[in-house]
Amino acid sequence: MKSSVPPLIQLIIPLAGILLFVAMYIVAAEYYPGGSDVAKYHSGFDWYNNYWCDLIARYAKNGEQNPGSTLSRAAMVILFSSLSVFWFSLPGFFREAKYIRIVVGYTGMVAMSVLVFVFTGYHDLIIFVGGALSSIPFLATLRELYIHRWRKLYVFGLICLVLILLNFAIYISGWSISLLPFIQKITLVSFLLWIFLIDFRCILIRRHKKSLLKKVQPHHSGKSQLSI
Repeated sequence: MKSSVPPLIQLIIPLAGILLFVAMYIVAAEYYPGGSDVAKYHSGFDWYNNYWCDLIARYAKNGEQNPGSTLSRAAMVILFSSLSVFWFSLPGFFREAKYIRIVVGYTGMVAMSVLVFVFTGYHDLIIFVGGALSSIPFLATLRELYIHRWRKLYVFGLICLVLILLNFAIYISGWSISLLPFIQKITLVSFLLWIFLIDFRCILIRRHKKSLLKKVQPHHSGKSQLSI
């Protein structure tokens, strides 16, 4: 089945959302009072020992009120909302658009809708349920990247998958738990960069397809549709 190219705005939103999330989280980290599971009275946010979820807590690990909590929560909403748009837009660049729309598009949107509540009292449950749902569009995207020979992005995705599995393994087993906050940040940055690069490539493909359509239209009176 041939795919239709999504509007440019749908591809810009994920890029803008990721960049805005990173900026807001860096600012929120500056307001974090201090403390971690390793050093309760450490001053400020420890990029090695603090979890990224520590920034959304109303109170820091040292017991003080966290003034950056609202900002980091808003950043989370922006991130997961923009990722919902990404998963919904991505199937338009694959041939099996109808099948991928269900597996990647809708499942991805549901997963992001669940994860947006990660700052509630059901944090652990949200992580497990949202993580399980996210695995569906993630693995389906890897499959499509392999089929369409986006080799570098496919390999990068496999690296992200290994990192994600390592996170869950450490979290569940408690093995080398002291390394988890640092590994978690590497995983998050890697995953967001992967999404960013896929989305950016989609923008380039869209631009190329629109350029081809402009060249084809003067020679054909009928409606043209190109597939990737």
